[in-house]
Amino acid sequence: MFAAMHTNTFVLPNAWDAASARIFQEEKFAAIGTTSAGVAFAHGYADGQRIPAPEMLAAVKRIAGAVDVPVSADMEAGYGDPIGTAQRAWEAGAVGVNLEDTVGESESAQTPIEQQAEVIRRIRSAVPDLVVNARTDIFLKGVGEEESRIAKAIERLRAYRDAGAHCLFAPGIKSSQTIAALASELQAPLNILAVPGLPSIDQMRKLGVKRISLGSGPMRACMGLIVRIAQEIQNVGTYQAVVDSQYPYNEANRLFTRG
Repeated sequence: MFAAMHTNTFVLPNAWDAASARIFQEEKFAAIGTTSAGVAFAHGYADGQRIPAPEMLAAVKRIAGAVDVPVSADMEAGYGDPIGTAQRAWEAGAVGVNLEDTVGESESAQTPIEQQAEVIRRIRSAVPDLVVNARTDIFLKGVGEEESRIAKAIERLRAYRDAGAHCLFAPGIKSSQTIAALASELQAPLNILAVPGLPSIDQMRKLGVKRISLGSGPMRACMGLIVRIAQEIQNVGTYQAVVDSQYPYNEANRLFTRG
């Protein structure tokens, strides 16, 4: 079911807890992703595999258990055991995983192509029905000129596709020309991260993108709202931001009322 969604363009919102997941389901999204950064922030960790794997997997299990739609789990680079982590994500209720090819901040932190491709092959062998979204961070790192980044990304993503990845993720792009080049060269479902300046959903469809992820954006938008609430109270002495933006209590309670 989830793999078949990649034949058409769709938006995958990213949840960080059961409440955000249930709201995305209420708003009729057909599938939900998790955000590793959002989960990490909510649990008191910085992003970048600093949250212990068991805590991340526990969050995935809570999110998957809170909704009736497919959930794809962002498992970063696999927490030192990508095959085992993918298996445990499946056991936690996820039907897909997002897997990065970078551990750390430098360009040299990228996993060698063939090593990452072998990880993908082994995950596909271990959990055949798990939908693998293979991510490269070449554009996020912004190393080198745009043309060289495109060539490097295509080389990596082709290898991941040939290893069995269902979808290929290149976050950090907003140029229509670059997106179109990747979609044309890869001839596989392409996942792009929603960032400021990204073309509209209709334009992305025309460019050949199949999956648009929101990443940690919604979670950080909520953090921004908390800042506005706090600053209004501290600086103005009123509460309008919290009144205007709050989700109704009865509706929130209804989301989790069973039976």
